[in-house]
Amino acid sequence: MAGIARQGRKAFAFNGHESGTRHPLVAAAMVLPLAALLLFLFGGFDQLAAQASSVGMMPGR
Repeated sequence: MAGIARQGRKAFAFNGHESGTRHPLVAAAMVLPLAALLLFLFGGFDQLAAQASSVGMMPGR
């Protein structure tokens, strides 16, 4: 009976796929919108722009 319960649970989760088999592009597509939202909510875009501009000036030295 325990084998039947485990089999049912595995078939339900992620349409039967193991969590380690997700394609990297699918994982990135899931994470990037959330990351952009958090950057916007916490004012990270200003910090990101400041760091990018300082890195952009470094090769000119």
